[in-house]
Amino acid sequence: MKEYIAHHEERFLNELFSLLRIPSISAEPSHHADMLRCADLWHELLLQAGADEAEVMPSDGNPLVFAQKHVSDTAPTVLVYGHYDVMPVAPLELWKSAPFEPEVRDGRIWARGADDDKGQSFLQVKAFEYLVRTGQLRHNVKFILEGEEEIGSPSLHAFLTRHRELLKSDVILVSDTSMLSEDLPSLTTGLRGLAYWEIEVTGPQRDLHSGHFGGAVANPINVLCEMLAQVVDKDGRISIPHFYDDVQDIPAAEREMIARIPFDEARYKAAIGVKALRGERGYSTIERNACRPSFDVCGIWGGHTGEGSKTVLPSKAYAKVSTRLVPHQQHEVISQLFIDYMASIAPDCVTVKVTPMHGGEGYVCPIDLPAYRAAERGFEQAFGKRPLAVRRGGSIPIISDFEHTLGVKTVLMGFGLESNAIHSPNENFPLSMMRRGIEAIIGFHLHFDEV
Repeated sequence: MKEYIAHHEERFLNELFSLLRIPSISAEPSHHADMLRCADLWHELLLQAGADEAEVMPSDGNPLVFAQKHVSDTAPTVLVYGHYDVMPVAPLELWKSAPFEPEVRDGRIWARGADDDKGQSFLQVKAFEYLVRTGQLRHNVKFILEGEEEIGSPSLHAFLTRHRELLKSDVILVSDTSMLSEDLPSLTTGLRGLAYWEIEVTGPQRDLHSGHFGGAVANPINVLCEMLAQVVDKDGRISIPHFYDDVQDIPAAEREMIARIPFDEARYKAAIGVKALRGERGYSTIERNACRPSFDVCGIWGGHTGEGSKTVLPSKAYAKVSTRLVPHQQHEVISQLFIDYMASIAPDCVTVKVTPMHGGEGYVCPIDLPAYRAAERGFEQAFGKRPLAVRRGGSIPIISDFEHTLGVKTVLMGFGLESNAIHSPNENFPLSMMRRGIEAIIGFHLHFDEV
């Protein structure tokens, strides 16, 4: 196995780089042609890896790539999910190298999508290639790669509903999550849900001179900041009425397990460049960012933001905000609670409009699931130690949709690291993780046949 990976590494990198060079940014309509080009390339790579058939399939938005290898009518089926769209690259000036000109530097691949999720999906395909070419694949494998995950997968639910039979499987395998560290492997057992909104606050019908009107007319930016400041209280709890109705306390046994996870707070702060941490009172950092809800302002703007000064009292102010949810919280319910709350605290001097954007439910994977045990053994084979079971704070809304629509559990077998800077400038992926990730996935497939 190691010999195969080492022998073909140059080809692997060339193939991965061909994917990374495509700016498949789903959030920007100007990249629609790039989305199609990336889907076509995945189609080609899946066939080359050993799929019996592959197809670029239409959806209500960007196309999806489906492929499969049929081994036996009586064998179980693993459905591998990934996404080929990537986040925007701004601010471009912070990149040390061009985001869509991948390069290897300091033992890492540097490019947008190197980790999330072209790089991690690529590991799945190369593990599959090894099993096919060495004649060791004993079960059926299907692939589905979408192009809208970074914008909330708006077209995927309808696609799943239309193609339930095509996507029928016994377990879903996803590499789009992270580990604690390369020396401390971990499997993700839970994800938080998500609700996301855009807020528009309107004051006067036009921008006003701040000298003539300042102090007499409400400034929408000021009002927006005042409203957002009320959402989280001094103890770090979200103030929206009924927000916590479905939030369950972390079980004592799980809190004990979390407490055993090695965590260096000083190193954590240094890695992200902050002097102190902040969050909900009564919970540890790991509990706060994985097992508890959170609220964040993701962007805020209005008025004059160009060079120089302009004494303006703006007509409008805007913000994009999100909340991470925990299992049992329904994002549609939370979305309406937030809309109602904003309306209740909005002063009469402005008009407030809240528009829901996207969301999804949280997810928990049982650690006694046979496929989870196969993943554990794959990790142990590649990293030399049993992985810890850890909930993560991120969201992959489609995971809960898989369970509701397809009736199948998902195993989250991710290889990202905090230092990989996903969604940020200088995204990267270590070559060592590429090699060990392929080994671990191969191990999963081999052990899956035994459990």
